[in-house]
Amino acid sequence: MPKTPRQGILAAGNFIVDYVKVIDGYPAQDMLASILSESRSNGGGPYNVLKDLAAMKVEFPLAACGLVGDDTNGQWIKRDCQNHRIDVSMLHLSKEHPTSYTDAMTVQSTGRRTFFHCRGANAHFDLKHCSFSKTNARILHLGYLMLLDRMDTFENGQTIAAKLLFNARSAGLETSVDMVSASHPQFREIALSALPLTDHLVINEIEAGLVVGEVIDPKNSGWLIRTAEQLLSLGVKKTVTLHTEFGSVCATAEGLRLKQASLKLPAGYSKGATGAGDAFAAGMLYGLHEGLEIQERLKLAVCCAAACLADPTPSKGLRPVKDCLALAEQFGFGEF
Repeated sequence: MPKTPRQGILAAGNFIVDYVKVIDGYPAQDMLASILSESRSNGGGPYNVLKDLAAMKVEFPLAACGLVGDDTNGQWIKRDCQNHRIDVSMLHLSKEHPTSYTDAMTVQSTGRRTFFHCRGANAHFDLKHCSFSKTNARILHLGYLMLLDRMDTFENGQTIAAKLLFNARSAGLETSVDMVSASHPQFREIALSALPLTDHLVINEIEAGLVVGEVIDPKNSGWLIRTAEQLLSLGVKKTVTLHTEFGSVCATAEGLRLKQASLKLPAGYSKGATGAGDAFAAGMLYGLHEGLEIQERLKLAVCCAAACLADPTPSKGLRPVKDCLALAEQFGFGEF
């Protein structure tokens, strides 16, 4: 990135309390499963990314922008952010709506997870909650599209999220966008509204497939690169990065086409994939902010995702940047 007086990352959108419940197996309807352990943690793209960057010991400012309930969970989120030197001056409290929360059911033997989500205050996060005149951040990371009801609403042919991105770019910030893997009747339309105001798109193959109308093979890097090119042609300004369990690809408006395999992790290493995509995004955002070459960003991003997998919560597996990168030396990369 060109050197600007702007510094830091402002992450806006979903702030969620995740109750991560490790279960013995996923039950059939009407049947019972046992909860073996549970913990409360950060959840939602912006919150996870900020906690990840804090754990990576970054030296630039971090700031939160969102809407939480004026309740126990909301106060818990605010305190948690403050304890990790994340600025909460744009994290607003709602008297009308509860803090959003998710029950993330993680099967012990496989690490696979299923989510039960209460939309809460996040559904009412709006333009008025994000004043770009009050931030000196260099990058706005917005997430997740399809899980912010007000942001996903169309007004005069454009989503509120698109207007937010326009405001951020007009104020001199670069924009980064993430989506949620959820079926939404207007998934493609909501995405298409935001893409032309997105500098950097970082999503997984499921979300990419929902935008372009395909079911993408996560192991097929050529297919992923073609999809990234399609997304660029739909208006993304600078880079499209797609990540899967097996690796990631990046296509840039300047014509670069890069790929990076995931780490070759031993059986039993993964304690849960909750937050792995956000950890990947945190690695990409760090690399963007610090001006790393894109191949270096991708390498760090897959290392951050691997670090995340070591703990069932979204961010407790993250560690300082050099320690994340050391995982590549320890495990090496798989085939992609």
